[in-house]
Amino acid sequence: MKNIAVILSGCGVYDGSEIHEAVLTLLAIEQQGGQYSCFAPNITQHHVINHLNGEVSKDESRNVLVEAARINRGDVEDLIELREQDFDAIIFVGGFGAAKNLSSFALDNDNYSVNEQVLLAAKAFAKVEKPAGYMCIAPAILPLVYPAGVKGTIGKDNATAALISAKGLTHIECSVGDVVIDEAHKIVTTPAYMLAESISEAAVGINKLVKYVLAFSK
Repeated sequence: MKNIAVILSGCGVYDGSEIHEAVLTLLAIEQQGGQYSCFAPNITQHHVINHLNGEVSKDESRNVLVEAARINRGDVEDLIELREQDFDAIIFVGGFGAAKNLSSFALDNDNYSVNEQVLLAAKAFAKVEKPAGYMCIAPAILPLVYPAGVKGTIGKDNATAALISAKGLTHIECSVGDVVIDEAHKIVTTPAYMLAESISEAAVGINKLVKYVLAFSK
């Protein structure tokens, strides 16, 4: 049974992990014969968004790890405890948390950086050539982990793709139900809610991503 590390960035599309993407990923891993453990950095999230009205909640602070624990019924570990030797692959869930907490992409555009803990974890898997899956906006992390020219997708948003490409990503347009595979680096990416208009649409690409990540793990 393949063991997959799933990286979360909080809880809620606007300031953390996209919850549908996270749950679909965990479900797909289990249904396809794998098992998973969830991780998140123990840091303060960039800001808190009221998901009912979309406004920033003033004078409120939340912790990424604590919020991520909501998604997996409390079973989430501090990212600093992740050891690549204990897992067969790593998957990064999307949501604005990937662009605000795991990286600064939503804030700094093409001058963005990746959180040090996140970068160390991603590079650890890359160094030993273990497979990785990145969905939604999480592929923005790829060019800071892998050599220039690494392939990936965030869907069909040319302006967003151009910002990531400036860092070294070879962006390939992709429909919501498909994936882009970089065989040389064993990376699978899918647009998920960068394009999905329903949970069922997001599920198609996420299921494929998990399928190929598990296949690369053999």
